[in-house]
Amino acid sequence: MAPKISKGRLSEKNNRTPDGARKPSLETPTDYTSHGVTDNDIFLLPGSDLQLLGVLTIVAAVVRLFRIYQPSSVVFDEVHFGGFASKYIKGKFFMDVHPPLAKLLITLAGWLAGFNGDFDFKDIGKDYVEPGVPYVAMRLLPALMGVMTVPTIFLTLKAAGCRTMTAAMGAGLIIFENGLLTQSRLILLDSPLVIFTAFTALAWTCFTNQHEQGPSKAFDPSWWFWLVATGLGLGATVSVKWVGLFTIAWVGSLTILQLWVLLGDAKTVTPRLWFKHFFARVFCLIIVPLTFYMALFAIHFVCLVNPGDGDGFMSSEFQATLNSKGMQDVPVDVALGSRVSIRHHATQGGYVHSHNHMYPTGSKQQQITLYPHKDENNVWLLENQTQPEGLDGPIAGPKAWDAIDPVLIQDGTVLRLYHLTTDRRLHSHDVRPPVTEADWQNEVSAYGYEGFEGDANDLFRVEIVKSMSDGAEAQTRLRTIQTKFRLVHIMTGCALFSHKVKLPDWAYEQQEVTCAKQGTLPNSIWYIEQNEHPMLGADAEKVNYRNPGFLGKFWELQKVMWKTNAGLVESHAWDSRPPSWPVLLRGINFWGKDHRQIYLIGNPVIWWSSTAAIAIYIVFKGLSVLRWQRGYKDYDNVDFKRFDYEVGTSVLGWAFHYFPFYLMQRQLFLHHYFPALYFAIMTLCQIYDFGTNRMTALGLRERPAVGRAGIAAFLAMSIVAFTMYAPLSYGNPWTQDACNKVKLLDTWDWDCNTFHTDLGQYVVSPPSSAAAQNTGEPAVPPVANQPGAQKPSSDPSVTPQPPPDDSILNREERVEYRDQDGNLINEEQLKSLEGKVSFSTRYETRTRVVDAEGHEIGEGSAGAEGFAPPHPDVDREPETAADAPEDDGREYPATASPNDDLNKEKSVEKAKDKKPRPASEGREATK
Repeated sequence: MAPKISKGRLSEKNNRTPDGARKPSLETPTDYTSHGVTDNDIFLLPGSDLQLLGVLTIVAAVVRLFRIYQPSSVVFDEVHFGGFASKYIKGKFFMDVHPPLAKLLITLAGWLAGFNGDFDFKDIGKDYVEPGVPYVAMRLLPALMGVMTVPTIFLTLKAAGCRTMTAAMGAGLIIFENGLLTQSRLILLDSPLVIFTAFTALAWTCFTNQHEQGPSKAFDPSWWFWLVATGLGLGATVSVKWVGLFTIAWVGSLTILQLWVLLGDAKTVTPRLWFKHFFARVFCLIIVPLTFYMALFAIHFVCLVNPGDGDGFMSSEFQATLNSKGMQDVPVDVALGSRVSIRHHATQGGYVHSHNHMYPTGSKQQQITLYPHKDENNVWLLENQTQPEGLDGPIAGPKAWDAIDPVLIQDGTVLRLYHLTTDRRLHSHDVRPPVTEADWQNEVSAYGYEGFEGDANDLFRVEIVKSMSDGAEAQTRLRTIQTKFRLVHIMTGCALFSHKVKLPDWAYEQQEVTCAKQGTLPNSIWYIEQNEHPMLGADAEKVNYRNPGFLGKFWELQKVMWKTNAGLVESHAWDSRPPSWPVLLRGINFWGKDHRQIYLIGNPVIWWSSTAAIAIYIVFKGLSVLRWQRGYKDYDNVDFKRFDYEVGTSVLGWAFHYFPFYLMQRQLFLHHYFPALYFAIMTLCQIYDFGTNRMTALGLRERPAVGRAGIAAFLAMSIVAFTMYAPLSYGNPWTQDACNKVKLLDTWDWDCNTFHTDLGQYVVSPPSSAAAQNTGEPAVPPVANQPGAQKPSSDPSVTPQPPPDDSILNREERVEYRDQDGNLINEEQLKSLEGKVSFSTRYETRTRVVDAEGHEIGEGSAGAEGFAPPHPDVDREPETAADAPEDDGREYPATASPNDDLNKEKSVEKAKDKKPRPASEGREATK
């Protein structure tokens, strides 16, 4: 007997498509329910969809994880993001322009795999295998996030109303997109950024579907679930990179549209209900993301409790919260005879410092520098310009004030600063500084000897900067920490000054101190940090740095991150501008070694098709607006209306993640386009779905086999293109001929001469060590017994060189000229530009060694560092030119650690390079 089927269940079954989605209602709604909307609940997908989703995820895992162990050395920005993991584990504070979520996750993956933080990731090409770095586990995190992007776009397209085959096409395009593949296989931040952006798009699409179904779905558990999930996705996205702000702008603009529609439904939405909708969105889309973002920084601060090479970016109050950086309370009043340390306010470069070494040029008197660590050479005794009077006349010696009542130092007091450890006084004169040889800068030195009374060039006047001093008393007399002041040289009128310029090795690369006649205010501001006086007893008023608390540290770090990020305006060898991204004009060279190369380039089939889809919608929107203005009733057609809104939502996401980059002057790279690319791929799939499955005008809706065949053909082309460029994504063997055949554009500037002419040349020799067995790369053939062969170096930092070969004819060097967009300039263009423009060396130099047949001979790890210059997001070396305007310099610390400086002081006598060089050379913070 056949089972009975209730009428309600039969009606529900007939109201769904074969894909499990509800059929759209043809009735015009009377409330804020959207016309033609369907219930696309992804929790109600049929089992066949879930099986297909599982297969696609497995394929994605195979593609993403294939040979993830290669290369077995540091690649491009792994230098920095792997290095940050080391610092998290060691608890050493660092400064980076990106929020901490992705870096914390990478650190967690490494720590769980046994990474102890000893490996420094310092150089591109540095070997992972011999030190035992669990780099595969650390790469697995972004790789698995790249894998999860595949089911995420599948579910997002299903939630948007697309058919299963269209959703599968979108997943396939993500799987076989070379750029997304390359970026997700390395210890980088873009894969976490893309997955969190994708998750946010999924959650928002599901929430929008719930919202469009009208009052019947409002405030249901699923409604709340997807709204909260959207907020968490926004928080996670912006906690990886500030590009997440563009995602927030996308969701925010659509939220405003929803609230506007609700406001127009006067029949079912009362003012009270409207405010309920409003505050629900405020809580979930503002409070939840902000709380998530701040919580990540709370974890960041908990992990980084020790001083590191990034604390110099922060204020003294911030630094005092780090272990060993705090200090005991000190007397607040500063008097004649006080032993003080004087700290620079602007650059955070440290304390006025001197040591018993002389300038090699100029006056050749004792050096004055800025030193970032506490040291006895930072201590100065403050003397009056005249000695105090005693019963038998003036009391001689710098300690004359130790036995008399304290005389507080007022605004305008003229002082001499006596260096206790070397018995010399701070001194300035009309002599150019050793590095900054500008006419408006004078040298500052330490001059004199024990018993010497000094001269007029030792005199400095205290000028309190009232606007920067804390409290009324600190504005009238010198007070520890609270008073900010200038020291003006009496004889020349210049002010004691420092800026972000390092002295050479003969000064241990400490920061330069000069006396500037035209120095900007921030760089000539100082304050007292340590203060001792024999006559200030234990009951004297004390002071210490204010504890900024979490909110103070959080806000200060945000400002430093913003300022540093905005300052990344230097040129870079692999940067590109936004107009080149949608058409894939240029990529990024990540790594090269052993005749292999990793170059970040997208799949041109997918890239150009998605850009064409964006263009199709823009044309459609322009024509529809014109037709609407002329009175056509296109928007009465439900499919037309749904196409405009659903596809327009994805195009809006693309626009928000693309056009803001036009406003940025900082360095930009192809990988900045990845979130926009995700939305472009969604747009491509939605347009295809409407054209083949939902619109009747094209006649394809009744021929589903045509739509499926189109998907199969397009995926086949994408896979073929993916395979053609896979050697650049994986770092696999390749031939020069195969490379040249697929180099479609002249602006694709990877070097095909890097590769062998035949795959047979990639035969791996028997490994000579355990390390070679695990590298996944060709081992260097043994050369010890060959005539004239070099003895291999035991130093792991030394790149092995090939043996001498009589067949090598010559070594040729080539200079390439490029324009501001990175395009090669040929000889004819170069001649036409002579005398009209100036050329500057910005890119790397690479030397090719060729044999008699013109084949390139590889030189060890050539290109391991040359192919990928330091990434500007985290690597910056600013200079201060004599004619450049001074900024406050706060973002560039002068040195790294006390041990570095002690080692330099021990080795300086042996140094041969006496040339000065600019600071800062710390390569820590800067994305």
